[in-house]
Amino acid sequence: MPKLTVDGVEVEVPAGSTLLQACEAAGAEVPRFCYHDRLSIAGNCRMCLVEVEKAPKPVASCAFPAGDGQVVHTKSELARKAQKGTMEFLLINHPLDCPICDQGGECDLQDQAMGYGYHSTRYTENKRAVADKHMGPLVKTIMTRCIHCTRCVRFSTEIAGVTDMGMLNRGENAEITTYLEKALDSELSANVIDLCPVGALTSKPYAFVARPWELKKTETVDVMDAVGSNIRVDARGSEVLRVLPRLHEDINEEWISDKTRYACDGLKRQRLDRPYVRGADGKLKPASWDQAFATIASNVKEVSGKQMAAIAGDMVDAESMFALKSLMTALGSPNTDCRQDGTKLQAGARAGYIFNTTIAGIERADALLIVGSNPRWEAALVNARIRKTWMRKPIKIGVVGERLDLTYDYDYLGAGPQTLAEIASGEHAFTQVLKDAKAPMLIVGQGALSRADGEAVLATCQAIAEQTGMVYDESRTETPGEDGAEPTVTVTPAWNGFNVLHTAAARVAGLDLGFVPGEGGKDVEAILKAAKSGGVKFLYLLAADEIEAKAFPNCFVVYQGHHGDIGAQAADVVLPGAAYTEKDGLYVNTEGRVQLGVGAAFPPGEARADWKILRALSNVLGQTLPYDTLEDLRMALNKAHPVFTGLDVTESADWSAFVEMSLTDGKMDDTVPFASPIENFYMTDPISRSSATMAACTEDFVVPKRKAAAS
Repeated sequence: MPKLTVDGVEVEVPAGSTLLQACEAAGAEVPRFCYHDRLSIAGNCRMCLVEVEKAPKPVASCAFPAGDGQVVHTKSELARKAQKGTMEFLLINHPLDCPICDQGGECDLQDQAMGYGYHSTRYTENKRAVADKHMGPLVKTIMTRCIHCTRCVRFSTEIAGVTDMGMLNRGENAEITTYLEKALDSELSANVIDLCPVGALTSKPYAFVARPWELKKTETVDVMDAVGSNIRVDARGSEVLRVLPRLHEDINEEWISDKTRYACDGLKRQRLDRPYVRGADGKLKPASWDQAFATIASNVKEVSGKQMAAIAGDMVDAESMFALKSLMTALGSPNTDCRQDGTKLQAGARAGYIFNTTIAGIERADALLIVGSNPRWEAALVNARIRKTWMRKPIKIGVVGERLDLTYDYDYLGAGPQTLAEIASGEHAFTQVLKDAKAPMLIVGQGALSRADGEAVLATCQAIAEQTGMVYDESRTETPGEDGAEPTVTVTPAWNGFNVLHTAAARVAGLDLGFVPGEGGKDVEAILKAAKSGGVKFLYLLAADEIEAKAFPNCFVVYQGHHGDIGAQAADVVLPGAAYTEKDGLYVNTEGRVQLGVGAAFPPGEARADWKILRALSNVLGQTLPYDTLEDLRMALNKAHPVFTGLDVTESADWSAFVEMSLTDGKMDDTVPFASPIENFYMTDPISRSSATMAACTEDFVVPKRKAAAS
């Protein structure tokens, strides 16, 4: 490990570190534009020049390796002069339009020009102008501002895995472009906006909407998928104006998907802001809370507990599901289910329904089998982590399911259950690949588990994990030392390569707290059949937006949610709830990590947090829930289910409990191939379906592909 001196401070850094990293370790601030921790080194902005003793000229610290004995000065007269000269060059062609630039107030160039620039310029020539580029409905371009740091090019190529961006020409004619003037087709495309250190790439939907100092900033978590990306919600008054990524190394690093970032405009469209009750003419009419509750109570009185059922949706917080579960239990109903898509996962053995490897743990894997999943659409940040691993080391990846562009190379093994059965029986060559790997890994998606034979698929995946050594405990190997030296102890950490990739933010929490059928209870499929036939006479939909309630003429349906989406259209009573940005709540991501969501704005009109509605309704129904505050509710939740007590931690689940679980021995249906449950990445929930921005993305990216496939 080299030792060097930076501004009089001696520092030791890992071998292979750059001078810039050594300066940061010593606490010295070095300006930069092109350098980024997660991207390859370009060394083309030259803003990070520092003085190194005995060097003939200032050195670009981002691209120069740290060496033993070096003496570095970041604030010397030579270094300062070099940095100021570089800034002067960068501003030769940059338009000084800060007052009207969307990046104003959050611009690296603006900030560093103040700290490292001259008060005036010696250049009087005309500035060059560059035509703006079309990059789709999300990224707005003003390419005259571009300083050619190439961060956007490196991100799209290295992280997102698309080759749509690059630089053309040289010198004064150099331009960043998408080559064929096409939209940037990636689920992570808008991260280039955060990376751009100037105002060349800005947010098109957010253009001229607000300045950063006008906004209230709230740190929370995303619920558009089951990844649980850490985000910052910026709101003005009661309106959410934008969503930005928040650093979390173990989940999303510092990226978010385009849906997470831009679906927020759907929060102000098609919202439910008051209760509704269906009248004698069959039309929903506005009502007071008392009228809505009285209507529900009058129908509940005529129904026995076994004729009641409740289904929880995909974006519900844990507290609300716990409150609804408690209420249904008090009413005598065992018919509860959080598996809205009909997935065959079972509660009880946590190792059987979480992403055991953890998202960060993907980087340790050296072999991967993907079953019935499209991680690029189902969990874009998980897919990015797989690509990161594939870029950095040899990893064999096999796919059973749809043949898709996943942004990394893989072996296409087959379309469905037959191939999976061959791998389980050892007849397929990929079985040996998994056995030979030191850290083999399997990802099974909801496209395989939500089928009628989903439990058989789960059992087969369990068998593959067992037979290929995907799960093992920590081990220690001691190697005797030579010539009396101390022995060398090698520790191999524990590993569980069996992973379930969820698409619903509420699913793991629902399984954790047992929001599944009780003894003699019905699951989602049985509930819906009974609701059609009249066996279930009262159905409570808690933000269950994928349930077509129109088919239940003999069942009284209550819908509680935040959008007038599928679930609300045929309900007999509609209760307005709060969206994820409007309430505090606990969410558990696909890897079993409990995270706290924080409200950033108030719900519209008379809408209320879901648990408050259920608490008030329980009082009217004569089954008052024993908590009046969110703190009381969480105490009851933690007492009943201790897994919710640890925030932002992942705990290894008991694999033996999953192995001992009795899964069906039924055969998989070889005639039906595996397929991802997501047909349109940009519209998967009531918020994104209400978003004008997501509609524009669908029009630009999804519709043309559908037309091409149909022709």
